[in-house]
Amino acid sequence: MSDALTDFADNRDLLFTVAYEITGSAADAEDVVQESYLRWTEVGDDDRAQIRNTRAYLASIATRQALNRLRSRSRRREDYVGPWLPEPLITAPDVADDVVLAESVSMAMMLVVESLSPDERAVFVLHEVFGFAYDEIADAIGKSVGNVRQIAHRARSHVQAHRPRFPVDEAAAGVVIERFMSAAATGDLQSLMDVLAPDVVLLNDGGGKVKAALRPVITADRVARFMIGVVSALPEVEVRAANVNGRPGILLSIDGVLDTVATFDIVGDQITALYFVRNPDKLVSVATSQPLAR
Repeated sequence: MSDALTDFADNRDLLFTVAYEITGSAADAEDVVQESYLRWTEVGDDDRAQIRNTRAYLASIATRQALNRLRSRSRRREDYVGPWLPEPLITAPDVADDVVLAESVSMAMMLVVESLSPDERAVFVLHEVFGFAYDEIADAIGKSVGNVRQIAHRARSHVQAHRPRFPVDEAAAGVVIERFMSAAATGDLQSLMDVLAPDVVLLNDGGGKVKAALRPVITADRVARFMIGVVSALPEVEVRAANVNGRPGILLSIDGVLDTVATFDIVGDQITALYFVRNPDKLVSVATSQPLAR
């Protein structure tokens, strides 16, 4: 059993990342990891000895558990109040060094993947992000290899059509965020609009639990005025920079309690999208940096 424990521990961060990218939920991903461990310990020593690729086998277990959770919560998602965003993750700075991984866990890309069907989502994530072969994916989702190839083609075409653009220079992105925060804090409408792209979009996820915009806020003028209104109504806020889902972001706390996790899409020297997660249920896992792997 010690070898089995070692094999699982060596792949734990991978399994969490697979589950998180499929479900969009850090809490669900943690549960998937625990469920996957239980199923792995149920595999007999003789059967385990026949496994040619432990990484792929464990990823198959995690994928099935993640898909089960995704399908079971579909009704809850239909009743969700306001825009839905993935649960944010505080990620280590080195995640940005892996361009594929950083892009795959970004809010923008996860929202694109969210628009796929569960099977399309699993196939895209497993093949495009983690590099699993079609036959390994077929075993994970219970489809033929031919079906998986078709699903992969559909998913890839959809993602390519909606794929967001990202900055190359993360340090420059941090400067843009600083300009944004300074302008918002001082109520400088023109400076705030200067740092926002004309067609910028703000998504504010409160889940009906806290006050938040129930629809996307669109255009620089509306987003700037929304931000100034929000900031002026807030008590003293503690702002801390953080790596959020592989991108520069900020954590806002009020009276020592985390209130909002924000991250941004930035192209050049302008913000093209803002993602504010305020639903307290989604902030529970935001405490320490979450190791990711692929």
